[in-house]
Amino acid sequence: MRNLVTVFTGLIFGIGLIMSGMTNPAKVQNFLDLFGSWDPSLALVMGGAILITMPGFWLVQKRQTPFFEDSFLIPQKTNLDFYLLTGSAIFGIGWGLGGFCPGPVIVSISNGSTGTILFVITMLIGMVLAKLLILRLQKINI
Repeated sequence: MRNLVTVFTGLIFGIGLIMSGMTNPAKVQNFLDLFGSWDPSLALVMGGAILITMPGFWLVQKRQTPFFEDSFLIPQKTNLDFYLLTGSAIFGIGWGLGGFCPGPVIVSISNGSTGTILFVITMLIGMVLAKLLILRLQKINI
């Protein structure tokens, strides 16, 4: 049942990304281009996502345990640090330049575009390199 729910929710999420235009890099870049050909429609997508998610989080917090796990995995870290700020900046720069973030690009890979496949490959390499760098910095206590 767990796998079926995972596939079903993944399909709904992917369809939503396609319908909203989040898988179209030009639409994303136009949303980020405030002083050029700005397209505010993705703000409505984000607002809609927040309106749907907020009641969901409220309902989840009423439960003692999740449906398919023993406990909720809630991050305990609440402070801003070097890793969070640096990662956020790199993510934002990459999102602005490429017009993709990880979720939509995974959905977009199904179109078989060489540029999209190259983006996914470089994204995965970047993730591995970032993990290795973090492990190395933690080893020398930075």
